[in-house]
Parts: sequence; C-alpha cells; structure tokens
Amino acid sequence: MSNSGMLLRLSGSLREALGTRRRQPVDEWVAGGNGSEAEHLFLRATTLFRTGDGETAIRLLRQAIAIAPAFSDAIEAEGEALDMGGDPAAAAARYDEARRLRQVGRPGAPDRHFVLRQQGSHTAEIVAYTRVLKSLKKFALPHLARGNAYLADRQPELALADYDRALKLHPNSLDALALKGEALSALGQHAAAIEALDRVIAARPKDAEALNARGIAHMALGHVDQANGDWRQQLGLLAGRPAASAYVALRLADYAVALPHLEAMVRNDRRDPYWALYLGTALLRLERPLSDRETVDGDSWVSSLLALQAGKASESEVMARADTAARRAEALFQLGVAAHARDRSAARSYWQQVVATGLPTLVEYAAARNELARSAS
Repeated sequence: MSNSGMLLRLSGSLREALGTRRRQPVDEWVAGGNGSEAEHLFLRATTLFRTGDGETAIRLLRQAIAIAPAFSDAIEAEGEALDMGGDPAAAAARYDEARRLRQVGRPGAPDRHFVLRQQGSHTAEIVAYTRVLKSLKKFALPHLARGNAYLADRQPELALADYDRALKLHPNSLDALALKGEALSALGQHAAAIEALDRVIAARPKDAEALNARGIAHMALGHVDQANGDWRQQLGLLAGRPAASAYVALRLADYAVALPHLEAMVRNDRRDPYWALYLGTALLRLERPLSDRETVDGDSWVSSLLALQAGKASESEVMARADTAARRAEALFQLGVAAHARDRSAARSYWQQVVATGLPTLVEYAAARNELARSAS
C-alpha cells in the first residue's frame, strides 16, 4: 500500500473509531502507568456510550470531571452524550467549556518539535489510534501517530515503545528516529537521545527541531558548548519565526539577539503573558530600563514575576506562590536576574538552584547554565 493510500485508510479508520457506536469491551484499551482515575472513568464512559447507555456514561464522565476539572476530552464527551440524549442546550454549554479550556492552556515552547507544542489531554486520540492498530498494526504510520499522542500526553515510555515498533517496520524513518530521541530525552536517557539525534541530523542537517532536541540533551549532560552550537545552528534556520527565535536566544542567554524577537511577540501576541516576562528579563540583563507594561490579566503567577522584576514583590512572596517544580525554577531564575546587577554571587546561587532542580527542557534551565558558564569564564 502506498503512503497516500495508507494515510487515507488511517484517516477513515480513525474517524470510524472516534464516531462508531458499536460495542467494544471495557478493557479494550488500558491507560498506561501515568493513567489517572479520571482517564479510566473516561474510557469506561465512552465504551458504555457506544453500547447505548448514555445515562451511565454521563454519570461516569461527571465523576471524571470532578476529579480533573480541566479534562477537556471528558467535558466534550459529556456534551456529545447530552446532545445524543436530546439536550442540545446543555450539550452546547459543555462544548463551549471544552473549547475554552483548550484555549486557556499554554502550549509547549515554540522552538520545540510540533508534538511537544501540543496541550491538553490526548486520551481520546490514544484510544482511537489503539483501535486503528487492530487492523493496521503492520504499518508504521499508526504506531508513529499513537506514539506522538503519548508523547504529547507526557507519557514518553509508552511513546518510545510505539516509536520502536514504527522503526522495526520502517527502519529508515527519520521522523520516528527523531521522535524516539525526544522520548529518550524525556526519560532522562540523554546520551541515547543524542545518539539517535546524531543520525537524524547527519541525514537532515537543517532539521531545526532535531537540533533543538539535541541541544537540550547536550545541556542536560552539561555539554554547554555543544548545546549552544546546536542552538546557534537552529537560530540560523528560523528566519521569519520570532517566537521560536526568541526562545532559542533565551536558551543561549543571548539577550541582545532575543530582544527584537521578544518586542515583536509582545506586540503581536497578547494572549501569552510570558512574552512580557521574558522581555523584562532581556531588558534587565541588558541593563536597560523596563518598558511600561500593562498588567497581565488572568495569570496571577506571571503577574507576581513581573512584580518581582519591578521590585514590587519579595522573594518570599514569589516563592510561596511557586506551587510546581517548573514555577519554582522560573522564580529562582528571575531572582537571579533581579539580583545580578547588585550581587552577582547571589545571582549565581539562584541559577545553580535552577540547574540542580529544574527540567532541562525549560528555557530557564538552559539560560541558567549559560549564565553560570559565562560567569565562570
């Protein structure tokens, strides 16, 4: 079967899997190690819905939503069940809520692979591709597609298994190999990730996303020069993409290069308050005055970091609000930025904490490593 024929068949099979009402066993698909109680309830509900038991399906979906209020797939499925049950007004409200939640979530960093820029839950997509694989398991594409859904859902171990299956079926697939590198890196297997990405970049030297991924893996291992070499090369391939260019320049802690891209994004994308935050970062590190900025609506966390930059919030206030590992790394990095002009030793201490505790995928992690390398030279 040709690739185009395969895509048409996969598309049709996926539509059927998403839309069919035929009976499916409850245990047809089991969530992986990261599967939550809400996901299991969602799966049971969608199976019951296909058997015609809409009332029980709605009850289980509402239980799932009570556990995970931002579970947009479950909210949308409740809307579908209400719609089929003859309550279009209630269904429309659930559809609107699912749409709102998908718009609220912040996508992944714009310089990364498109799979990792996705947001929200991908449970429904994983279920659909699993059903597709019942009839297309000898083809690489559906394994690759499900692997992408797992990776976007932050389940890299399951993604890796699918990428390995895809590569057994299609050993020369550079796309599968690049994504395998991403999954390995997400699992902390950075040396293996670099090995896979080396092969991709040797064949596709202008693969900007593979260069980004290899840079992240190198930086995680402390290979600062190699990481920066990859990001410099990536930056040269990103003409016309100010969002991605800004992020790469921030990873490099090259604030002069980042500044015009950040200024463009602050003008053009007011939905993401991090552009204002990162513009302030660049201005402070370039020892320029902060620009007059509007308050950030709807994001009290970024507002607190902006207040820190402006000298209107204390370390204790900001750290008390850092309720996730990523936010803690963001706060520590900004504390280093704020301290640098008056106390470089304190700034280094904050950045060392970012490196010790932050995820290598964070912009702040790479920037902190570069700041420390620069101060040591």
